[in-house]
Amino acid sequence: MPIGVIESLDHEARGITRLAGKTVFVDGALPGETVEYASFRRKPNYELAHLVGVLSGSTARVKPRCEHFGICGGCAMQHLEPSAQVAVKQRVLEDSLWHVGRVRPGQILPPIHGEPWGYRHRARLAVRRVSKKDGMLVGFHEWRSSYIADIRSCAVLPPHASALLLPLRELFAALSVAERMPHIEVAVGAHCTALVLRILEPLNARDEDLLRKFADRHEVVFYLQPKGPDTAYRFYPLPGPRLSYALPEFELELDFKPTDFTQVNHSVNRVLVRRTLRLLDAQPGERVADLFCGLGNFTLPIARSGATVLGVEGSAALVERGRENAVANELAGKVEFAVANLFECTAESMAALGRIDKMLIDPPREGALEVVKALGEEGGPRRIVYVSCNPATLARDAAVLVSPKGYRFTAAGVVNMFPHTGHVESIAVFDKA
Repeated sequence: MPIGVIESLDHEARGITRLAGKTVFVDGALPGETVEYASFRRKPNYELAHLVGVLSGSTARVKPRCEHFGICGGCAMQHLEPSAQVAVKQRVLEDSLWHVGRVRPGQILPPIHGEPWGYRHRARLAVRRVSKKDGMLVGFHEWRSSYIADIRSCAVLPPHASALLLPLRELFAALSVAERMPHIEVAVGAHCTALVLRILEPLNARDEDLLRKFADRHEVVFYLQPKGPDTAYRFYPLPGPRLSYALPEFELELDFKPTDFTQVNHSVNRVLVRRTLRLLDAQPGERVADLFCGLGNFTLPIARSGATVLGVEGSAALVERGRENAVANELAGKVEFAVANLFECTAESMAALGRIDKMLIDPPREGALEVVKALGEEGGPRRIVYVSCNPATLARDAAVLVSPKGYRFTAAGVVNMFPHTGHVESIAVFDKA
């Protein structure tokens, strides 16, 4: 059985060791440990392996809180102490910036992190009838598998949402569409919890009655989604609390639909918004562009600073939600929203936005390459704050901003939006040289 010393973790939280010049990725191993492992996939330049035994353990290794850890694929790092998880993610960010983009920030920002349990206010849970389990399964997929994990609770969901897992099994087993419901979306707001059922066939009258009784008993709101995300509609109860989240520091409450993109970790999002606005330092009289603005998570707080804000987003539905939120929060006169495909951004379309003093970029995993390439080398925004959910695309885009666009890479740091996972969120600052 091979033995290796783990050097670091990769972006999927796998331990990295070397064997005869090959990189070996070991599930479940931690930096500094000496481990035994068994390879299950061999390629010319690397191997994938399972952890067999820990010969010399890390002081940061802890007992996972969740009994399903190691089987359920929802978490990858519960065996690593939370502050050590943040340190690992900081290293992943710095390594990506250097190895992908050949850039380094002038300053490392203090990491943003929060409560590591019960934080996940959004989740997609798979649903499947499994005869061997004598009923329905509702949960995340197993680690590196298409099977659904047989979980009875979830430590990263809010406790009241975790408590729904077993009752939902019973409910779904009784529905006529049990075989035609591939997943549900959980969305926890400030005033209610929404459950979106993806149904491939219509419900019958008995199904609808079961859903109403369940909603009344467990105080949830059911939505039905017959086709794509835009088809989701509120089923029961029709009147009642709206789905929203608050940014109290900015006296804002933002409504959203359960299939809209919002940050999963509400408490960390509040800190992220505060940090972002401090770094952006928008001033009255300035004009700020918020690109990939979604429903206004950063746009509306920026408007509270007194600056004029232009929010640009590819989804017309999210832009409409942003406009509604601006009106509801009495900011309509300070905010303008526009629909545009920023993945097809050009120098001409960027110039058409008009004068931009500062810019916030918050793209999906694909990054914002066309946006940064479209920036004018003269007269571009004085400062750019870039919120990223993928260190590799941030590094690629940072390289363009530094050269040829002539920005100084002022600062960067990690945001632990998803504790116990390998997901690395980060924030970076670029100033015009």
